[in-house]
Amino acid sequence: MIQFAQRLQQLLDYYGITASALADTINVQRSSISHLLSERNKPSLDFIMKILEVYPEVSWEWLLHGKGEFPKNVLNKDSESYPPKTSIKVPEPDLFSNTEVMSKLDEPHKKKKITKIIMCYDDQTFEVYEQ
Repeated sequence: MIQFAQRLQQLLDYYGITASALADTINVQRSSISHLLSERNKPSLDFIMKILEVYPEVSWEWLLHGKGEFPKNVLNKDSESYPPKTSIKVPEPDLFSNTEVMSKLDEPHKKKKITKIIMCYDDQTFEVYEQ
């Protein structure tokens, strides 16, 4: 019989999601998933219920005890079976590309010209430079 961590990994592979995406989807801390996958912790009833609520193809017997099949056979009289849920891929921002930011920073300067600079000093004096 396979361990819970292996069944959880099988669920992640089936839906094509990461552990973080699963945590976000079922509204648990990401560390919870990590601890379950590393077999540090055992799943709580609340965790199991959240999985079953979001993923109806998962059988509670399979998830808890490894009995039965995954995905569970969800048959309708008119159709063969339901396709697996597809995960939504959220594009990650490119943290190292600043071309858009730089172009926006340069934009205001193209239209405006500096006409006056006022320098204030800590001794309560100032200087004005005008063009």
